[in-house]
Amino acid sequence: MKLFAIGDLHLSHASDKPMDVFGPAWDDHAARIAESWRNAVDEQDVVLIPGDISWAMHLDEAKADLDFISSLPGKKIIMRGNHDYWWASLSKVRAILPEGIYALQNDAVDIGGAMIAGSRGWMCPGSSGFDPDSDRKIYDREAIRLGMSLSKAGEGRRIIAMLHYPPFNEKRNSSAFTDLFEKHNVEHVIYGHLHGKSCRNAFEGVREGISYTLCSADHIGFAPKLITEIQ
Repeated sequence: MKLFAIGDLHLSHASDKPMDVFGPAWDDHAARIAESWRNAVDEQDVVLIPGDISWAMHLDEAKADLDFISSLPGKKIIMRGNHDYWWASLSKVRAILPEGIYALQNDAVDIGGAMIAGSRGWMCPGSSGFDPDSDRKIYDREAIRLGMSLSKAGEGRRIIAMLHYPPFNEKRNSSAFTDLFEKHNVEHVIYGHLHGKSCRNAFEGVREGISYTLCSADHIGFAPKLITEIQ
């Protein structure tokens, strides 16, 4: 089994939100994702999608985008991003999910040979735009949620973690998120959220024994990125 990741799909099959307004790199991006996905992913593989899935504003409007994802090979594990306004209560989201898609929130998923854990995350202290009065509470709450998820993943298992937001600020300082990854012996962390010039400040590589990968769709060429193989 292979484990892939691709985030920030920004699909809009039922809403008028073309992504090509952000530049020619986004031209016909959904079709390009589908083609590269089918070329790389087999039915037994797993694809992690760490948020910003659909531009839909309401749950029923997101169904077309979820059906599109469902039509592609492999099992999919999704989580909420900051633009997933359609994401209602977890029970309602899970109730409409097509077969083969699992919504991760405050829990962990056993994919056989590894556990998948994670949380949406939030901008880290020291990030440009971080307001202690409004952002610290959300940051602390997301750290608690990540801790819950990692605890449910258990000990002695391979743990792959996913966040929507990067777990560092622009200076790549440690955070509550990186501390939790190290505490729980996470093997690999994938995250998204960043686009264009913002990716210059992203950290990718190995830090304290943990591999970090930015997998925003445009950053990885609109093709699912191979993270690891699971025996």
